[in-house]
Amino acid sequence: MDAKQLKAAFEKHGIRRVKVGGFDVDGILRGKYVALDKFWSALEDPIGFCDVVFGWDASDVLYDNSRITGWHTGYPDARARIDTSTFRVLPWEPDTAAFLMDFLAQDGSPHPACPRGLLRRVLAHVKSLGYEASVGAEFEFFVFKESPESLRAKHWRDLEPLSPGMFGYSWVRSSQHADLCHAILDDMGRFDVPIEGLHTETGPGVYEVAIHYDEALRAADRAALFKTGMKQIASRLGYAVTFMAKWNHELPGSSGHLHQSLWKDGKNAFYDGGDPARLSALARHFLAGQLALMPELTALISPTVNSYKRYVPGVWAPLNASWGVENRTCAIRAIPGSSKSTRLEYRQTAADMNPYVTIATTLAAGIWGIEQRREPPPPVDGDASGRGDLAPLPRTLREATDRLARSEHARALLGDGFVDHYVRTRDWECRQYERVVSEWELARYFEAV
Repeated sequence: MDAKQLKAAFEKHGIRRVKVGGFDVDGILRGKYVALDKFWSALEDPIGFCDVVFGWDASDVLYDNSRITGWHTGYPDARARIDTSTFRVLPWEPDTAAFLMDFLAQDGSPHPACPRGLLRRVLAHVKSLGYEASVGAEFEFFVFKESPESLRAKHWRDLEPLSPGMFGYSWVRSSQHADLCHAILDDMGRFDVPIEGLHTETGPGVYEVAIHYDEALRAADRAALFKTGMKQIASRLGYAVTFMAKWNHELPGSSGHLHQSLWKDGKNAFYDGGDPARLSALARHFLAGQLALMPELTALISPTVNSYKRYVPGVWAPLNASWGVENRTCAIRAIPGSSKSTRLEYRQTAADMNPYVTIATTLAAGIWGIEQRREPPPPVDGDASGRGDLAPLPRTLREATDRLARSEHARALLGDGFVDHYVRTRDWECRQYERVVSEWELARYFEAV
């Protein structure tokens, strides 16, 4: 939309203020309100935005190892370009327009740490090969009758879930909490995050949502904005929500799966009606690339220490680089369907993923497989978790980060600048975890040793 079209839209919706923001490496939306006159000028000249958003962690603690910004650079402004195609009206602030931004370096080039910019670069390569990537995201998340204040007062323990017990796909529970379900469906629809399906999952107060598939960049925007918007919806209703991969060791984790396909000339390039699994040779090359690089790229897929609490037997999380046809124990599930619906479901990911980084990484690995004409191993029948002949996935963030740091493929596919910065941030994350004394250690060792 150009300025004239935007002004007409602002008048139509009664817009009085504008909110702009961009996503950091941890998938957190960092933004601010800007005055209307500031917004109109920013359409022509990118605005300044302190690059500390790439210099601190999820708790706003400054990294001690960053190269791209820090005390040594003085934390200057990055430049931020507003993407007018992301125009939305905030359902919870109906006189406020919202836009996403792409971060730029001071010289105007793409910022090396910007996750949205990373996905743009990968998609440019996909497009150069004549393809368009289609992606649909799914998230599981837990809802509690808590507030930011009560969460801290309780030290994130003994929380009251939205509903008790294990009740997956419950018609009853979703109706009992129709206030939440209707708000998700209605507000997300107005937020241009269309929901295909919403249901309870197995666990107290846990839900799963499927977001309508779209072109990969729009799909990433919608996935990232869903997580942000969900927290605002929950807060308005007096609830709290978490997208942690595993918030309680006694309960199931929260997955975050990605459905992917490539399209060319309006046709699904993954579909072959003559193949038993309906997968084309191109889809198999794509799949093979993802499997081959999965162990060394895991830190990009599973970004937190907590991500790896989900990688244990029996919780629907893959333990190795495996694939199968309609097999949910595998890291990648091939879904045979029609010429429109045949696709691959990437199941290694959890709800704590950064959608931009994850989609960029998985697409880049798949395209590498196509370019290398890789062939996948035979599909797995039955439980894949016990297969010792398949490449195991890293079981800790430290192991995953060390493998990523050594990965030449990651640097070739995603760029030295991004990978170097990302590795440093994950090293920081590991060091913060390694120095903390946990409740488990106190309970186990305080009196006994």
